[in-house]
Amino acid sequence: MPFAARALHRLLSIGGCASPGRVRLVAALLLLAAVSAQAAMLDILRDGAVVRQLDGAALLRDCARAIELDDPYYEARKRFSACPLATVVEQGFGIAPDRLEGDVVFRARDGYAKVSTPARIAEEGGFVALRDLDRPEGFAPFGRGATDPGPFYVVWMKPSQRDTHRYPWPYQLAAIEVTNVRARYPHTVPAGLADESPAWRGYEIYRGECMACHSVNGEGGTVGPDLNIPQSIVEYRPEAQVKAYIRNPAAFRYGAMPSHEHLSPADLDALVAYFRAMKDRKHDPRKQP
Repeated sequence: MPFAARALHRLLSIGGCASPGRVRLVAALLLLAAVSAQAAMLDILRDGAVVRQLDGAALLRDCARAIELDDPYYEARKRFSACPLATVVEQGFGIAPDRLEGDVVFRARDGYAKVSTPARIAEEGGFVALRDLDRPEGFAPFGRGATDPGPFYVVWMKPSQRDTHRYPWPYQLAAIEVTNVRARYPHTVPAGLADESPAWRGYEIYRGECMACHSVNGEGGTVGPDLNIPQSIVEYRPEAQVKAYIRNPAAFRYGAMPSHEHLSPADLDALVAYFRAMKDRKHDPRKQP
């Protein structure tokens, strides 16, 4: 939670009458929180290089409108001031999202990097939330970690778009990048194997489900541990346990990793086939000369 919002929350929780000085301080903190949210910049990247920055205040002024939706992270009905995601992407890259070539990567402040497609981004229903209309001093925190999703939070309006595995819902968004993920992360692919092999199918599942948080050979997300170096996950855990953990990590330990109960047994088999293939294709950046 931003400093101004934390300070305001403490101030409002103090009992007693609202003195003129206290009222002025509350007003100042509200203004500080609003200015802080609007001063945020969203980086627009092509292949790792910043090509433009979008100003949160300008987005709020030019394209934001009130929306209401069922939010899977808040687990509640929420109201936001938000810009259509397709509009934000078009402002950033200068063309409509369905004309982009390559992969679209949503990069969050904590290292989360969710891969999506231009076709998905072009769908009607995606928005970038800029302000929480239910809480003027800033975004309300959610979850056990009291996470503040601002200053940029990607949300989706339609019931069919609430699946956070199929649709990108990144919070604390720092950048939107267009790149070729295979070319950008060459040491994550099971090179040398036939395209129809289980390992390649597993790679596609890793890319869509795991890469947002986990790297392979030092390439990919940085929220969770690397899955291949210095040892592959299938080198120190039985494969059955790996599958069970991916499906329902909370059955093993409480943490931030989400469940993947939507993955079929065939999906899990392919994912393990990918891990097996990659253990023979190690590339450790820390050990390179």
